[in-house]
Amino acid sequence: MKYNEINPESIAKLMEIFYNKIRKNQELGAIFNAKVGTDEESWKAHKEKIASFWRANLLGEQGVYNGYPLKAHLELDPFPREYFHIWLSLFDESLKEVYHNPQCQAQILQRAKTIAQRFQKMIYDFPHS
Repeated sequence: MKYNEINPESIAKLMEIFYNKIRKNQELGAIFNAKVGTDEESWKAHKEKIASFWRANLLGEQGVYNGYPLKAHLELDPFPREYFHIWLSLFDESLKEVYHNPQCQAQILQRAKTIAQRFQKMIYDFPHS
């Protein structure tokens, strides 16, 4: 089933499809599995947490996400900047599988690109410890 609007159910479906792709990806899978874990319970918790992040960002839900996504990325072992392009490509593929409405796809993808640009700037362009 494809969705015509952004809602909690469609965001949960997006997380399911997207992270299945991430886990299988040669470059990104190892990074995510090292951070999240390899068992299903760890991945379920991660998908729920990130879904709450997207619900807060896309639907304005208050108090659903508690985390520091930039901090989590800064704490990862160094990885090539190009991996953000892979991440965005898999995200875009997943959006097309979840949303029938191209406006929903574009809205979410633009938000993801903005976040990815901000993270890249902080990870690669500014010194941190």
